[in-house]
Amino acid sequence: MTKKNLVYLWSMRNAAADRAGQYIPYKGDQRYMKSPLQCLVEALNDTDLGDAYVLRGVLFDDDEESGRDQLALKGYGFSYRPGASWFYPPYLDVQGVRVNSLLQAVPSAYRRLPLASPERPGAKRVFEVRLLAVLQQLDADVVVIDGLLVILDALVRPGAPYCRKIVNIHPGITRSHSPYQRRGAHATLDALYGARGLRVTDWTTLATEPVPVVDMTGASFHYVDTGIDSGEVIVDVLNTRIDPEDTILELRWNNFHDSLFPALCEGLAVMAGLPDDSTP
Repeated sequence: MTKKNLVYLWSMRNAAADRAGQYIPYKGDQRYMKSPLQCLVEALNDTDLGDAYVLRGVLFDDDEESGRDQLALKGYGFSYRPGASWFYPPYLDVQGVRVNSLLQAVPSAYRRLPLASPERPGAKRVFEVRLLAVLQQLDADVVVIDGLLVILDALVRPGAPYCRKIVNIHPGITRSHSPYQRRGAHATLDALYGARGLRVTDWTTLATEPVPVVDMTGASFHYVDTGIDSGEVIVDVLNTRIDPEDTILELRWNNFHDSLFPALCEGLAVMAGLPDDSTP
């Protein structure tokens, strides 16, 4: 089997919010918050996914010149520093290569501009051109997005170079018309409110209204299009029971282990044409 070149693309500031790579409070105890990247690395090392893919790069869009990103990554930084927190074990290897050696910044610097700035759309296009150049340099066949806090346009629209080559692992069900659908940046918190019989009507004020209880959530592995978690679903896993008393991090931990990690591995197996029983 010829291996596909796999590239991982994330916003480290999103992983920092999850306290990835750290121990979190969990029901009066502590549990290690494994990142999806660490899960992927372990699968490439220990399962048949390693026969189908080689991890060529780990890209992040965080902007070292942005004060907001500096604050969001406080305690982590933009690269590993001995003695500081990091998102995974610092000496983690993937297929014999140190993961930290694969890290490469492609900053989404356009985010420094105000949303209403007439220069912002052009600056965003420049970011995507730079990202495209890096993906082509890495000869990427498949790009896995995890927690990327920007919307891609030019790379994924029909006829674009990476249309149906970029996929997202999302901590919520994205399938249209599903009663469990949780799209967008607030998917986990949305699910937690749903288990309490509430729906958030305004994410700025957190105003709510009562709705029927939905006490399950999951994860979707889907193609990326120009919308928000609206691309064609490859794999859904709906296997996370929600305790209304969960904290956001407790639910995040549960959903990663019960639904998101399986969806990530199963989705990549589907894309590679591997048998159903080839992943953990």
